[in-house]
Parts: sequence; C-alpha cells; structure tokens
Amino acid sequence: MPQTAPPIGTLLSAPPPAFSESEAVRLAETHFGLTGRATCLTSERDQNFRLVTEDGTFVLKIANSAEPRAVTEFQSAALIHLEGTDLPVPRVIRTRDGAPGADLPGGSLLRLLSWVQGEPLWRARAGAAQRRAVGDCLGRLAAALADFTHPAADYDLLWDIRHAARLRPLLPAIPDAPTARLASRVLDIFDAEVAPRLPDLPWQVIHNDLNPYNIMVDPTDQARITGVIDFGDMVRTARVCDAGVAAAYQIDPCDPAGSLADFAAGYAQANPLLPEEIALLPDLVAARMVTTIAIASSRAASHPENAPYILRNLPASAAGLEALMRLPHGEVAATLARACAP
Repeated sequence: MPQTAPPIGTLLSAPPPAFSESEAVRLAETHFGLTGRATCLTSERDQNFRLVTEDGTFVLKIANSAEPRAVTEFQSAALIHLEGTDLPVPRVIRTRDGAPGADLPGGSLLRLLSWVQGEPLWRARAGAAQRRAVGDCLGRLAAALADFTHPAADYDLLWDIRHAARLRPLLPAIPDAPTARLASRVLDIFDAEVAPRLPDLPWQVIHNDLNPYNIMVDPTDQARITGVIDFGDMVRTARVCDAGVAAAYQIDPCDPAGSLADFAAGYAQANPLLPEEIALLPDLVAARMVTTIAIASSRAASHPENAPYILRNLPASAAGLEALMRLPHGEVAATLARACAP
C-alpha cells in the first residue's frame, strides 16, 4: 500500500540535520576558512550553530535535506538583494570559492551568515513604542523586497497564510478542545471572506515569520530594532500576509485592537497599506494564530524531542486568538483603518 504524505507536508515532518558541534567546526574551516568554537542553536527545520572565531561571530546554517536547494538559494539571494540597504539583516558570507553556500553529502546546503547583535524581543517586550517599531521595520523590509524576484519564490509552504484552509486536518491535534473549535471558526471565516479576495491584492516576496524570536532589540532601548533574522519561511504571496504574520505576535490580550493598531500604524508609516488590505488584516492575524497553533500541535506530537521549541509561540497565540475573536470584527477593522490613515 503506497504511503501518503503527512498532513503538514514532507518538509515540516522531516527531522532536522544532526551534525555535531565538532563537525560544524570542521565544516566552517573547510568551506569558509574560519577556525573557532561552535555551539548548537535551536531551530525548527534546519540545524544552526553559533560560530565564534577571531574574525567575529557567525551563524553556520545547515539546511534540511528535504528542503529544495532552490528554496535555500532563494533565501540567500534575498539577503544579498538587501545588502545595499540599512536594514538590520544578516549578511551572506561567501565560501573560499566565493559562493553563497556549499553542498554537503546527503543533500544539505551549508551557509554562513553574519551574527546579528541584540536581545531577542521575546525577552524584552516594551509596549506600544516597540510595537510601532516592529511595524516600521517590517514595512521597510517589505518595501525593500518589493522588486525582488526569484524562480523559487512561489514554492508551496504551509506557513503561507493563503493556504490556511489546508490546516483543517491538523485541528484534531490541538490538545485544548475550545481552542480547536475556535480555530475551526476562524477557518470558516477565512474560506468565505478572505481567500477569495487575496488574489486581487498586491503580491510580492515577504519575510513571513517576524515572530519575537526573529527580532532583536537594543537591550538599552527596547523600542529600537537591531536585527531581523531567519528568512527560512520567505515566500511570494499577498503582501498583507506579512503584516498579518507579524501582528499576530504583537497582540496584547488585554487590548487586542489597540495593540494591533500600534503595529499597523508603524507599518503603514513606512509602507502604506491599501484599504482592502487593512480590512482583511484582523482575519489574517487570526488565521496566522491558527496556523501557529495547528502546525505546532501536529509537529510537537511527531517530534517530542523538539517540542519545547516547536510549541514556544503556542500559549501566546491561543490567548491572543481568544481575545481577538471576542471583539466585533468591524470594530477592529475600523480601529486599524484610523491607525493607518496618513
């Protein structure tokens, strides 16, 4: 009997690479001419190491062998595209041969990126000013990527909100029954009200994963963004999906509409949104929260050894989703429209 693909797809169900720290050191020396000390970092699909050398600190990245090579090259190409900007993103370090990466036995692609300084935002939440700063940073990043194209940009990724309808088979994995029922309601709204309107909105390559673990802030000024990392979920989709993803992690459950407005105001100041995009933003935020909850629940069940990392955003997403869905939809949309007004 032929095997069927797992509901979350081959890539999301495949275990990450499992190189040792000593092997990472050897790879860095062989391909980049750098000698130092490697420490394993947490990651979802790939394997990452912090590499400390006399020449500086770097991130050594080993792509999941299930990830198509073109997709990993797409991520590097985007960072190279951004090298002419002042955005705080990692820089691609070339190999000894001048290439942006090196092939490894087994099908993985090895890359080296500069280390981005700062404190992870999840450790340093700082209210409205920080939310506006996150919105501004993402707006500038999206504007810088607006003219970037790549042959692999349209690849199929379940983390792309436009595929939210595919999450239904994952809902039984959500351990909390009320959250699972709320997630089903969100998907009903998405199918009826959001999905049919996305094709008519502006589309481009987006970061697609601006969560608090991927944002660095200045420890002495937590409203100043010092870094944006992890371009592993980049994809070409409706532009406003990027704002929906990031805003989902900026919600204060005690003030869902106001906290969303803080973020949206910062984004719109840097990169104005169309009224049609603003109108869909609350539903896209809810859909992203459901995406996080459903995929994390399913993957944690399949990979219990990495469950703490996989489930790191689930409690905040569940609390934010419940708070957001208690509000009248029109009220939230009107609040965002006022916040984004010129």
